[in-house]
Amino acid sequence: MDKPWTTLATTSVPASRATPPTTTPATPLAALLDTAERIPGAATLRHHSCELLRAGAGTAVVDIGCGTGTAVAELTALGTRAIGADARMVAVARERLPGADIRTADAYALPFPDHSLHGYRADKVLHALADPAAALREARRVLIGQDWDTFVIDSDDPALTRTVVHAKADTVPSPRAARRHRNLLLDAGFDDVGAQVRTAVLTDAAALPVITGLAEAARDTGALTAAEASAWTADQRARARTGRLFLALPLFVASGTAP
Repeated sequence: MDKPWTTLATTSVPASRATPPTTTPATPLAALLDTAERIPGAATLRHHSCELLRAGAGTAVVDIGCGTGTAVAELTALGTRAIGADARMVAVARERLPGADIRTADAYALPFPDHSLHGYRADKVLHALADPAAALREARRVLIGQDWDTFVIDSDDPALTRTVVHAKADTVPSPRAARRHRNLLLDAGFDDVGAQVRTAVLTDAAALPVITGLAEAARDTGALTAAEASAWTADQRARARTGRLFLALPLFVASGTAP
């Protein structure tokens, strides 16, 4: 069997295939994931991950942390035997993708035999794990994600913005895992390890829930007072109304082959 590859996203398909209608009540997490899949460059990045995976007809690929199933649908459209695995979004993904192979799974204990998959994809997953290295030792495949300390947001109060970004990062189990992707893969014994950064720039109101969510998290930790969070959020809402919103989000992509 070919060496398995790691990766972090999929290819573009018609919107009706990527986000089918659903009657499942939208959860905040599902809404956030849907927003992330629509940001500029997201479809291109998913396509790039497919190229890294060398996914094609007949290959078996698992998408760990598959969320609502966008990547699973796109990989399936390529003829790949795509498997979605998640701990929280299984019901939503199954309803959006009837007949798809969606499983409840733990990143530290995958329900697959040794060497049974050609590829492994993990998009926006490792930062949510307390022990990313353990997940990679279990997986021996690949990943994509953001570094929570590197959000770039324009605002009227740069100092407070730094507090917002870092306070939110401190609520994430492994907020800086993305900058460690390459070394994590090397430590896990991967060959042909590569790494690159692509930056998503968000300037419309669709990004507002992401930005305001940062302030809410910072307020909840006590890093901001309620008044500070309200003022900072009001500035961002005003920017959204006038077309002045700006969020730059570096996305770190790493890949490698299991020896």
